[in-house]
Amino acid sequence: MRPIQVTISLSALEHNLAVAKSKAPQSKIMAVVKANGYGHGLLNAAKGLKAADGFAILGLDEALTLRNAGYTQTILMLEGVFSSDELIHVSEKAISIVVHSEVQINMLEQVKLAKPISVHLKINTGMNRLGFKPSDFESARVRLEACSNVADLTLMTHFATADEFVGIAEPLAVFNKTTQDHQEPCSLANSASLLRFPEAHGQWVRAGIMLYGSSPVAGESAASFNLKPVMQFTSKIIAVQSLETDESIGYGQTFTAVKKTRVGIVACGYADGYPRHAPNGTPVAVAGELTQIIGRVSMDMLYVDISDIPEAEIGAHVELWGSQASVDDVAQAAGTISYELLCAVAPRVSIKVVG
Repeated sequence: MRPIQVTISLSALEHNLAVAKSKAPQSKIMAVVKANGYGHGLLNAAKGLKAADGFAILGLDEALTLRNAGYTQTILMLEGVFSSDELIHVSEKAISIVVHSEVQINMLEQVKLAKPISVHLKINTGMNRLGFKPSDFESARVRLEACSNVADLTLMTHFATADEFVGIAEPLAVFNKTTQDHQEPCSLANSASLLRFPEAHGQWVRAGIMLYGSSPVAGESAASFNLKPVMQFTSKIIAVQSLETDESIGYGQTFTAVKKTRVGIVACGYADGYPRHAPNGTPVAVAGELTQIIGRVSMDMLYVDISDIPEAEIGAHVELWGSQASVDDVAQAAGTISYELLCAVAPRVSIKVVG
């Protein structure tokens, strides 16, 4: 059996949720567990985040999985429903939905439901992805207030630049002006806003990537926010090679030794979810020591420089990301974000859950 494995720490999830609560003590915490719990497993994530006030997901199947597993918290479908048929299940299972289009309002007005549904009315404040423009907000709100299938309304938006220097001042001002005559609860803040902008906390905050121990703010480490990594992606060295000066390793000969170099061959490749485009120098930990990958990542293997780690032999432990080689640092080296790496771990990688 290949030695590659992902280990999920429930205690780290619990810790990061506690950080979120400490940063927004007056708000309810909506734990975002979409994309299979950001690659950690939907039910694994929910178990570690069971103290959250609610869960945010995308599809009805995820919502039903959580309800059928016994979770009674608010469950919010972030893209809402895609057909009237889904509204029947949503009503039966007391699932909340985002409404971001007139088509979805039409569905609510035309379907017959056993119980009304809680709705998050989404306002487009500049992301220009989903939601009603401010000029269309009032007509949408009036229709939803009048709809017998709507139990209550929460007003919602999503910030495009909460994690960047420009911040949220402009879209927040748009939201506040649009909703100034209304007293409905609000849901505005994602992880970056939760940590950086308390003025946007509202009644609900949507904590996502921070719960998994990754920084939502470029240039600031997860540790600076007191977050703990939840996923440790590990493997082992399965072979050792010695390169002489001017010898290369791997496809395309993208690494050529400038001195005698000892190389560990690791059982992990892009078919396991490690980014193929990770360049020479991407951080990795071998036998407890930080080093770097070299050469081009192949489908099932990658290569690490173990010249200065004499104890690294066949069978040596390799942390691809986790507590030593942070997923944020690996992502930055690979020119991407931690979200992509966490979500991309392949199904063939075994998962171990620890307390």
